Amino acid sequence: MSLLRPRARLNLSAALAGALFAALPALATEYVGLVHPKNELTLSMGVPGVVARLDARPGQAVRAGQTLMVLDDRMQALEVSRRQVVYEDNSELNAARDRVRVLQGMYDSTKRVFDSTGSISRDEMGKLEVEYSGARARLEQLQAQKRREKVEYDSALQERALRALNAPRGGVLTRVEPKAGEWIKPGEALMVLVDASQLYLTTNVPLSAVPGLKAGREIGVRFEDAAGSAPAKGRVTYVSSVADAASGLVEVRVDVPNPGLRIRPGIKGMIDLPLRQAGAN
Repeated sequence: MSLLRPRARLNLSAALAGALFAALPALATEYVGLVHPKNELTLSMGVPGVVARLDARPGQAVRAGQTLMVLDDRMQALEVSRRQVVYEDNSELNAARDRVRVLQGMYDSTKRVFDSTGSISRDEMGKLEVEYSGARARLEQLQAQKRREKVEYDSALQERALRALNAPRGGVLTRVEPKAGEWIKPGEALMVLVDASQLYLTTNVPLSAVPGLKAGREIGVRFEDAAGSAPAKGRVTYVSSVADAASGLVEVRVDVPNPGLRIRPGIKGMIDLPLRQAGAN
């Protein structure tokens, strides 16, 4: 039985270790992060007022545009009605149009007679021309006034619409703070709306793993066992260009589609990076 020299044994061990490492590409390092909803909105009002109606509760699924809360808008409703009556009253405008039409006919026929026969005095012709010109100016004035009334009516409608809080998108209400009869201040956080149809995982990886993580790369995402969620395919959308000064880690974001809302935001998620990539220099 032949014996290997120490150097030969050392070279053989290194070769075996390298072969074993190459034969195990599935070995990977796990990085854990948190799953967040891509759209988590804090809703508030732009105007103050008293809550007159509340049509929202925690856990309620809502659609885009659905009314969640209405402030007392009785004064605004009266102003809308007043502006509507003024805007829709066309009696003076119609009378001005009729006057212009009549005077135009009189002016045209009188001018033809004046030009052809001269039987009408210049003073009479001048008076009729001034009256016709004044009637046209009054019609233009009323038309401009009607446009202003339309703007004021639309402004009153908008002012009333500000008293309603509508869902900006579909989702689930996770927090509802106000109660009917309470006074609401502008900008106060009232509700939280979460659309969990699109999620993202944030985690931190060492600098050695960054070269293999490019935006657009598909990567598998697993979730903690307690969540009972099946693994999903995600896509890397963000790799920070700055490493944390204390830990040397780099933030990575992975977008994860969530059809059917099977994955619950707030749970832990994991991505696996190949061992050689995670440990490369």
